[in-house]
Amino acid sequence: PLLALERARQQRHQATTAVAGIVASLAFAVALTVMVGSFRGSVTAWLGQILPADLYARTATSSAAADTLYLPGDILQSVSALPSIERALGQRVYAAQFDPARPSVAVLARPLGDPAASLPLLGELRPSVSDALNVYVSEAFASLYRSGAGARFELPLADGRTRAAHVRGIWRDYARQQGAIAIDAADYQAASGDTRINDLALWLKAGSKPAEVQAQISGLLDAGAAAGTGTALEFASAVELRVTSLRIFDRSFAVTYWLQAVAIGIGLFGIAASFAAQVLARRKEFGVLLHLGLTRAQVLRMVALEGALWSCAAALLGTALGLGVSVILVKVVNPQSFHWSMDLAVPWARLALLMLGVVASATLTAWCAARVCAGANQALLVKQDW
Repeated sequence: PLLALERARQQRHQATTAVAGIVASLAFAVALTVMVGSFRGSVTAWLGQILPADLYARTATSSAAADTLYLPGDILQSVSALPSIERALGQRVYAAQFDPARPSVAVLARPLGDPAASLPLLGELRPSVSDALNVYVSEAFASLYRSGAGARFELPLADGRTRAAHVRGIWRDYARQQGAIAIDAADYQAASGDTRINDLALWLKAGSKPAEVQAQISGLLDAGAAAGTGTALEFASAVELRVTSLRIFDRSFAVTYWLQAVAIGIGLFGIAASFAAQVLARRKEFGVLLHLGLTRAQVLRMVALEGALWSCAAALLGTALGLGVSVILVKVVNPQSFHWSMDLAVPWARLALLMLGVVASATLTAWCAARVCAGANQALLVKQDW
């Protein structure tokens, strides 16, 4: 240990060459781990707030298709009267065009109640006004159309008319990168006279089975179809929506784990090559140590300890550098590139395991390199020094 420590102290330039790849690769891996973990944690919290009901139903998979597939407003009374339903809310969704060069924006009209509880708001709420519609815009809309809290713009209604809108606040929306606007259903209906809905949020009574509720609502729609007003619905529970959303998220970021593995592998390859070159250059030194009484196992342990010391320093430096890069990714790159923010969350346990894995792998790599290169006869090694 003393020999390993003194060499690590006296040959810092060689240590820099050996561990530079570890620092770079670990910083990359740490930055990706923190960024993906922060994003996943924010998405999980967001899903928990925007999916408070037990069961959801919709007429269309996009806001553009929702303009032609909808339900009459009186369907809410019929659904609420079902014995399995404790509470039912409807949502009107339509597409509004603000810029011909950009995709349309989704407008969501539903009962908001307390916006701070029903929407994942960011920042403070501006006071409501009486001379315009009070709306809440997503981060993407606020960034793309420069309409932050307190801004005003003309909101296109579903019938083609426009009304002045006042932005009370900004909310987080990971589902619509083109932007979204939330408005209370009562305000929207008063301004447009449109009472149709596209989505249903259903709270079930204790003991009710989602399959039975779906069958009951489908029966109501079948009766409406006989009267010429029926529309098919797609059902999904809140649990199914959360699981599906997180599965899509994990699948989308699966490549990042492969990138981390490749980066760590490149760093380990670099330390293996560096230690192999150093061991070859130190064959005379090893010969003298073996001649003075050290065993081959002790020499290998010395090299392994050098690798452990250097890789520990590299792990600390690489982790610190990766944390700095992750802050830039979370706070700067993502808002600028994708127009949404996330909460920084550092998975300390995962980072600790990553650091330990890198240190252990680097130590083993150094030992293997020394074992391969320092296996010659000690007499021949000493002879090289004559």
